[in-house]
Amino acid sequence: MPSIEVSAAGSLRKRALGAGAWNLVSLVASQVMRLGGNLIMARLLLPEMFGVMVIATTVSVLLHLLSDVGLRQNIIQSPRGDDPLFLNTAWTVQILRGLVLFALTLLLAVAAWFAQRAELWPAGSTYAAPELPVVLAVTGVQAIIWGFQSTKIDVAVRTFQQKRVVLIELISQFVGLVVMLAIGWFTHTIWSLVAAGVVAALVGTVLGHTSIEGPANRLQWDRSALDELVNFGRWILLSSIVGVLAMYGDRIWFGASMSVAELGVYSIAVLILGSIQTGLMKLFGAVALPAFSEATRDGDKPRLRLLYDRFKLLVDLVTLFVCGGFLTASPLLIGWMYDERYAEAGTMLAILSLSFLTLRYTLTHQVWIALGHTKYQAMDNIIRLVSLWLLLPLLLAIGGPHLAIYGVALHALPTLALIVYVNRKLEIFNLKRELMVLPMVGVGALCGELVTRFFHWL
Repeated sequence: MPSIEVSAAGSLRKRALGAGAWNLVSLVASQVMRLGGNLIMARLLLPEMFGVMVIATTVSVLLHLLSDVGLRQNIIQSPRGDDPLFLNTAWTVQILRGLVLFALTLLLAVAAWFAQRAELWPAGSTYAAPELPVVLAVTGVQAIIWGFQSTKIDVAVRTFQQKRVVLIELISQFVGLVVMLAIGWFTHTIWSLVAAGVVAALVGTVLGHTSIEGPANRLQWDRSALDELVNFGRWILLSSIVGVLAMYGDRIWFGASMSVAELGVYSIAVLILGSIQTGLMKLFGAVALPAFSEATRDGDKPRLRLLYDRFKLLVDLVTLFVCGGFLTASPLLIGWMYDERYAEAGTMLAILSLSFLTLRYTLTHQVWIALGHTKYQAMDNIIRLVSLWLLLPLLLAIGGPHLAIYGVALHALPTLALIVYVNRKLEIFNLKRELMVLPMVGVGALCGELVTRFFHWL
């Protein structure tokens, strides 16, 4: 069967720069809409509603990542990533996965309701909120919708054709934002947050099928394609299972140890930090993985090392500067954006910003995936999981949630041992380069302190 013609003209550098430019546009516009919408909703809704939504969103993301077999990464990395038979098999698997996720979400919603009826949760905790079971059930509809998302999106990312992908994401987010603000304005209920996610998923899925050129997806099943998906995805699946428990373990523990209002305030700090971190990882990853994968498919190891060096320097400088800036300017930022009910989020955000020290090494995962070494990513996430789930209960017992937030920020430090070992083995580790960028933390902290003093002086 003939392959889809997806080759793009121009050099890798030119295509990568173009993709990077569009992803930068997406990053800025997306975060403006996300944070702007949150600022408005924080004035329309109570902090308790954000606390309930944190748990519902966490469950949704947990289930999504716990079943992640790396379909997009496989399409980007595989030599068959433009083969219609391979793509249709991946699409069929994706639909089945979405249906299973929805069923699991309903089961968890029922279990949450029974747990509340049996009074298994501490009174006043987020898990005891009466709205939680129904919110969980409705949020689960997103899994079915995203299951039908077209693989043309993945092919576009593979070939650096980012323009339509970015536009689809921004349009769907904008429509969801309008729905959220409209329902929030008239009802002042948590259903504005729930509806926004469902509508955005629906719009994004429809546009994915209709606005990108290429053969339409159809249900198809090919054994060789499935074998490749399974072989590539087994380590991704393991990595996702342990990675998600590490990534969202804080909300799992804090759901039982914080009140609904406290978790709502914590969610504001997580939202702001997550917006920056997710945006940066998406920006760098959307360009880095296709570039690394193309160099790997061509068997050009020197070019792969050169690409990694250039990307790593840029990622280090940006993330370390942002880390320093948030360390000193977080209280000022929260004071600007929210009222006094959310003031404690400033201290929480400053502590959580320490996670940028290790976030910069996620670029290494893109190299590992491009080379097919997905087992190393799984090992990295296992270390994160063990570290977090040992630290949090210990720190909660010693000093409560405030001290435990330090554990959330720094739990990934033990993964540096694995990263150094593997990167030395792959001949992409440079100690001098790792050390020379560290002063950027101080530069960012100084800039944050100067900005804070300037506005206090005014």
